[in-house]
Formats: sequence, structure tokens, C-alpha cells
Amino acid sequence: MNILLTGGCGYIGSHTAISLVNAGYDLILLDNFSNSETCVIDRIQKIAGKPIIFVEGDLRDSNLVSKTLKDNNIRGVIHFAGLKAVGESVKNPIDYFDNNVQCSISLLQAMIKNNIKKIVFSSSATVYGIPQYLPYDENHPTSAINPYGRTKLHIEEMLKDLANSDPEWTSIVLRYFNPVGAHKSGNLGEAPKGIPSNLMPYLVQVASGYLGALNIFGSDYGTRDGTGERDYIHVTDLAEGHVAALQFMFREQGWHAINLGTGKSTSVLELVHTFEKVTNKKIPLNLTSRRAGDLPAYFAKVSKAKNLLNWEAKLNLEDMCLSAWQSRKISIHE
Repeated sequence: MNILLTGGCGYIGSHTAISLVNAGYDLILLDNFSNSETCVIDRIQKIAGKPIIFVEGDLRDSNLVSKTLKDNNIRGVIHFAGLKAVGESVKNPIDYFDNNVQCSISLLQAMIKNNIKKIVFSSSATVYGIPQYLPYDENHPTSAINPYGRTKLHIEEMLKDLANSDPEWTSIVLRYFNPVGAHKSGNLGEAPKGIPSNLMPYLVQVASGYLGALNIFGSDYGTRDGTGERDYIHVTDLAEGHVAALQFMFREQGWHAINLGTGKSTSVLELVHTFEKVTNKKIPLNLTSRRAGDLPAYFAKVSKAKNLLNWEAKLNLEDMCLSAWQSRKISIHE
């Protein structure tokens, strides 16, 4: 079965590609390399042990997307492509709406043109906004508090409207919590361009000596140690969640929102201390002011994923930190 992965060379897309190949799917990756590298294709193929079809292009080119769908007899789509930094979205909101929402509209138009009505969407826990209760379950009201989260919510709502308009559509919306870690081979990992905006790749660069210290944004939250608490999930577990979602998608119809997380919260300092323990590296810290758009704490209720997808996270915080460190050779842009 041929599956299109938009943003397939990105951090989560590349790891999901490996899991899908292992599950027997044939893949076509589409990426414009706005936050990834061409060398990722070779790394995916090396780990997969087989060639992978790749198309370079922007999703806003609906004609290119439509041709890719048609030429490769695509049966379903996993949509990863999008800008993803909360802080950057606060500074450049229009860029985020232009990229994330317009890319999704273009993709959906191409899918409609080719009568493809199965999609798994890479969403985010940021759609929930300020917690009315924790853990977040999928019935928690959605009210994103930053532009990044609002783009994800807009796309979720488009997919829901599409499913309501045509019962043949199936849209699985996966609400990620905080993916970290890397493939066990060490050949894939989180390698953002420029200064990392996510915690784990920043930690790796500090531990490697490329950055001087880790900036912790906010140390006065009402949490266990004053730093923000998040639900960190190993990217390999997340990738396996996509395989389970894809299989579920071909059995079901309609719109489904599902959390993918561990169901446990970890503070920034707890993650740093675990990283120091498994790597034997001391991390210099700078405690700075809170960052716009961040929440004090959030974590997932994950029973729906277990019940519908027969999926649950298996890897722990030490696995996350150690795998990220082992992949450091691809995480530094020299």
C-alpha cells in the first residue's frame, strides 16, 4: 500500500518512515527541506534497507502534490509538514498561517481531486490551551493560546468539516505532546537548522560544547521545582503510534482526535538531571524569564490511544536522553 508522508524528511516524519517500512508499507516522501536536510533520505534508506521514493517540493504547489498522488497511486496520507516553534510563531504569526494552513488546504484540494479520503494529521497538544483540568483528555475544550497552536486547531477543524461533509472521509488527528530522542541506530535524530527551539537538541548542543549553557524559560511556575512540566515521549514510540493510527484509519470512517503521550509529566530540571546522569555531562544552566505562549504544565490522558489503537508508549526518560546523545553526530551543523 502506497502512503504519502508530507514533511517526510523531518524529525518525526523520518522516524515514522522507518516504522512504516518495517510494517510493510511503501512510502513516498515529499519535503521542501525548510527544516530538514537532503542527507536524511540516505539515512532513511540505509536503515530501511531499501530505496524510498522522494519528491522535493512545497505543499502549496497543489499541482505538484496532485501529480505526486496520481503518479504513485497513493492510498492514504500522513501530513507532518509545517512550521512548529511556539516562540517563533508568536513573533511571526502570518508566516505560520501562510505555511501551515495554506499547505494543508493545498494538500486537501489535491487529495479531493484524486479521490483520496484518508489522512492522518500531525497535530499538537497546544490546541488544548490553558488547562481546565489535567491530564488533558480528547474531550478537553480546545482554545490554543499561541499562533502555532491556532494553526493546528484550524487544520483540525477543516478536517472535521470535511469529514462531516462526506462520510467517506477518515481523518485521524494525532495530538502530540513533546517528542524527544532518536532512532536506536544513531543515524536519525532531531537536527533543526540554526539554534534549536526545542529542549532536547539544545541540551545535546550544550553537552557537545557548541552552545555555552541551557536557557530555562521560567523557574517560578507553580510546579514541583518551578520549571515547566511536559509529557515527553520517545520519537520511536510516537512513530509506532502513527503506524497504529494508519491501520485504524483504514478500518474506520469519520474524524477522530487521539492523544499520543506517556501520561506522565516531567519538569525541565528533571529532564536535565536525567540527561546528565545517562551522558555523564554537566549542563550549565541560565534561569531566564518565562517565554511567551508557554504553559506551566501539561500532560496527556492516553487511554483512548490504548483502546482504539492498541498503542502505548514503551520507552522511558533515560531511553529518550541516551538516544538523543548517541545521535549527536547528526545534530550539529558545522
